[in-house]
Amino acid sequence: MAILGFAGLGVMGWPMARHLAAAGHTVRVFNRSPEKATRFAGAYGATACPTAAEAADGADAFIACVGNDDDIREVTGGKDGAFQSLPQGALFIDHSTVSASLARELAERNPAIRCVDAPVSGGQAGAEAGQLAIMCGGDEAAVEAARPILECYGRRVVRIGPPGHGQLAKCANQIAIAGLVQGLAESLHFAMKAGLDTEALLDAIGQGAAQSWQMDNRARTMVQGKFDFGFAVELMRKDLGLVLEEARRNGASLPVAALVDQFYADLMKMGGARHDTSSLIRRLG
Repeated sequence: MAILGFAGLGVMGWPMARHLAAAGHTVRVFNRSPEKATRFAGAYGATACPTAAEAADGADAFIACVGNDDDIREVTGGKDGAFQSLPQGALFIDHSTVSASLARELAERNPAIRCVDAPVSGGQAGAEAGQLAIMCGGDEAAVEAARPILECYGRRVVRIGPPGHGQLAKCANQIAIAGLVQGLAESLHFAMKAGLDTEALLDAIGQGAAQSWQMDNRARTMVQGKFDFGFAVELMRKDLGLVLEEARRNGASLPVAALVDQFYADLMKMGGARHDTSSLIRRLG
């Protein structure tokens, strides 16, 4: 069993850290809201730490699941950052969705630490069930060393390529999701305007070429107008910002992703920043 530092006990990080504790690892948790770390420690036999540096001190791996580039810089750098105390040869596993350039920078500037950028897909439900898909960037040896940890909450762990490629894969994932959710929203909007029985419609098309995870898990709640769960609109906008920034660098043409990004901006103006991404249907009336 390993000694693991873990930073970020949000809706994804909490269940992921819980799986690590359940697997028998020694888990030290850091959270910017310290009462959450204390609560987690009491519930799962972990140790709550006041800084990321303390959580990382002497650890075999330090794992982060925070919000954005600035959060990762904060949790790894400075006198209280994990890289101040993480031993040489230890793993740094980043489950946050951040820029590929930051992932590459961390790996290049910290050669004594084995860095793996490992964003996830599957949402809170996947984290709770330990069924996440994990896209990894890093050298082969680092990813293989991280695999036993990742498999505590990952159903599928795939090395995509060198540092940064996990984050680029997450960009591709979010591009696909954005188009799927908008297409599903328009399909259901059309069906309701046409007076179709949406339950019968989903029964008819749900096992054909139109089938998707989004249809299986979000279509009925979209029809019901329920959006107080799932992956928040404001987080999807953050991710699509990373996508579009990367596309400007590499020359990719992403007209649908750019359009859906603006639709999510509309939803935020409508007060839906914390609604699930499937709330795109709200724009259609």
